[in-house]
Amino acid sequence: MRLYAAAPARGARQVLGDLLLLAWIGAWAWAGREVWAATLELGRPGRATAGAADDMAARFHDVEGRIDGIPGVGDDLAAPFGGAADAAESLAEAGRSQAETVADVALLAGLAVFLVPVLLVAVLYVPLRVRFVRRASAGRRLVGADPALLALRALTNQPLGALTRVSDDPVRAWRDDDPDVVRRLADLELRALGLKR
Repeated sequence: MRLYAAAPARGARQVLGDLLLLAWIGAWAWAGREVWAATLELGRPGRATAGAADDMAARFHDVEGRIDGIPGVGDDLAAPFGGAADAAESLAEAGRSQAETVADVALLAGLAVFLVPVLLVAVLYVPLRVRFVRRASAGRRLVGADPALLALRALTNQPLGALTRVSDDPVRAWRDDDPDVVRRLADLELRALGLKR
């Protein structure tokens, strides 16, 4: 399997493209993590509210338990503290719920910041690289084969301008098995595949 072209300039461009893709992925991974962390900070008030409300509910329950022991009037005096403790517990649950919602939104925002630009570039770049690797790997098996086969591929795949630079009538030269034209056509196809003879 051939990952990069044999021609130094084309191979260097492919290596540079792969490195730029990795840098792009790394940069957006960092940006996504930063967005996640910054958004997660929005849940701090909810967590603080939950902590304070839990503490307040515990204190109200403590007072309720102490007052409840007073004979005759304890139940009547303790009831408001029990209600306040229940309200504080409800407030704590609301704070926890808000913090969990913010955590979910932070995760989704961070993933979106990472995935959208990475997928946009990957959808364009990766198929080109896969196509090159597949074509170069298939072409590599033809390097030792009859050059006429590669010349025929060149006649079917290469632009007319490139073919006329090889010969004024490349098809006739190929049919006549002109060794110079066949070799030049085969080399043209190998270069297009990123290979050398």
